[in-house]
Amino acid sequence: MKFKRQRSQHVAMDLTPLIDVVFLLLIFFMVSTTFTWESHLQVELPQASGNPAPPAEVEQIDVVISADGQYLLNDKPLVNNRRETLERGIRELVDADTSLPFIITADARTPHEFVVRAMDAAGRLGFAKLSITTEREAQSQ
Repeated sequence: MKFKRQRSQHVAMDLTPLIDVVFLLLIFFMVSTTFTWESHLQVELPQASGNPAPPAEVEQIDVVISADGQYLLNDKPLVNNRRETLERGIRELVDADTSLPFIITADARTPHEFVVRAMDAAGRLGFAKLSITTEREAQSQ
C-alpha cells in the first residue's frame, strides 16, 4: 500500500508589523521625553583651555556652589554652608562608597574658600576621583 507523503507546510510569521509598532513606540518616546537638566542656581563657569572632559558616569557626587557660597548636593540644597553640614550630607548620600566620582561645579565669582571647603570635605571622606567643571574657552581667530 502506497500512501502519499504529506508535504510539510512552511510556517512563517511576518515580523514587519511588529517592527513597525516597535519603531513607532521608539519615535513616540523619543519625542515625548525631555532632555533638560535644570539647576536651581544660576552658575557662571570659569573658562579653561584643555581637553574636553570624559563622558560623565551615571553615579556621581555633584556639588554645585553658587556665587554667594550656597551648596547644592546632587540638586538638593544644604541648610547652611559649613564644612560639617557638607560632610554630613555627602556621607548620607554615598553610604561609605568613596569610589564614586566627586564633581565640583562652582560659579566663576565664588570665593575660593567655598571651593576649598568642598575639596577638603571630599578629601576627608576619602574620595580619589575629584574633578572641577569648567566652561570651554572661546577660540579667538
